[in-house]
Amino acid sequence: MGRVTSMLKEFHPIVWSLVVGTVFVRAASSMSMPFLFLYLSNNTDMDLATIGLTIGAGPLAGTVGGFIAGTLSDRIGRRRVMLGALYVWTLVFVGFALSKNPMMLLMLNIVGGLCRSFYEPVSQALMADVTEPEKRFRVFSLRYTAINVGVAVGPIAGAVLAKTSVALPFMITAVIYLIYVISLQGLLNKFGIKKIEGQKKEAVTFGRAFSVVVNDKAFRFYMIAGMLGAVGYSQMSSTLAKFAEMTVVNGTELFAILMSINAIVVVVMQLPLTSWAEKKTPLTAIIVGNVMYAIGDIGYAFANSWLIFIIAMVFFTFGEILTFTSGDVLIDRMAPEGMRGSYYGAKSFSSVGQFIGPWMGGILLAAYGGTTLFLIVAAFSMVSNVFQWAGQRAYMASTGKSINYARVDSL
Repeated sequence: MGRVTSMLKEFHPIVWSLVVGTVFVRAASSMSMPFLFLYLSNNTDMDLATIGLTIGAGPLAGTVGGFIAGTLSDRIGRRRVMLGALYVWTLVFVGFALSKNPMMLLMLNIVGGLCRSFYEPVSQALMADVTEPEKRFRVFSLRYTAINVGVAVGPIAGAVLAKTSVALPFMITAVIYLIYVISLQGLLNKFGIKKIEGQKKEAVTFGRAFSVVVNDKAFRFYMIAGMLGAVGYSQMSSTLAKFAEMTVVNGTELFAILMSINAIVVVVMQLPLTSWAEKKTPLTAIIVGNVMYAIGDIGYAFANSWLIFIIAMVFFTFGEILTFTSGDVLIDRMAPEGMRGSYYGAKSFSSVGQFIGPWMGGILLAAYGGTTLFLIVAAFSMVSNVFQWAGQRAYMASTGKSINYARVDSL
């Protein structure tokens, strides 16, 4: 009991509310969004190409929305941006449950993508705002674990609810979001977030934020590295399922198992790998993580049995754990004071790789097969390391110091 109390006291109550909220928000959205394709195909007269466009429109909108939201949060405060996004997001899920009009559904998904891009980077920035620098790696690690716990639970609940009505998961998601945003609003007011926001020294304009981010050479290298990494990572949710189906008996069932293994490995190995990474620099953790991605992709390339696919997924997940959390820490430490939200938001530009990846992967899989596809994306992960290293050099050249690559405990 004493250990739990000590752990709770280690971080600001707002951090814990955001971590717990992340579990429910991700569980709720993954309870409904994975079934969106099925919902649209069964309840509208949209063709499959239009359904694909509708689903892809949300993340595409979020690519730009993240920067707008981050800068806006630096200017008017985290609280207003997060709460506004969550209230609108609630209405989006109600709209999904009630509407069957193709254009309305397209607009709803665009707005939903914007809401996610408004909420997530701003919540990350707020977590950093109320946490000491030496503890931020653990905070981001907790957030990442919360995401995976939610994603592990949500689809199972969604599948059960969808048997009753395909609209039901969307309505329940809306209810969960509404309960969360009301409780979060109360907590933000109770623990004085208005006062924290009032301590800002200068106003951040969109023009200034855009200028700083665009002219930050080191940040540009990191974004290119992120795009390359996203091209490879996106194969897990796109071409891997088809490749498994083409390669082994019962490949579709194998893919479902691989997704479960991914979530289990994240939950089980998050703390051990985080403890190791905290003793290293973010650059070291990211480079090792990209190597793990490459090993996993090479494993997929030559997999001819369930066992090899599973081993490859374990290595791939190690890479995911190391790169996701370390990437958050890297952005936190390189962002100028007062512009943390802008930098977290601009990080969403690297998500362009999430759109290029499935398209490129589909072409390569159809034309050359899975072996060629996964060897190429393994190479992308290694090239990503080159840009990470270039970003470090650029930062040192412009500031005369080694950003965040000093160890955490030296801050």
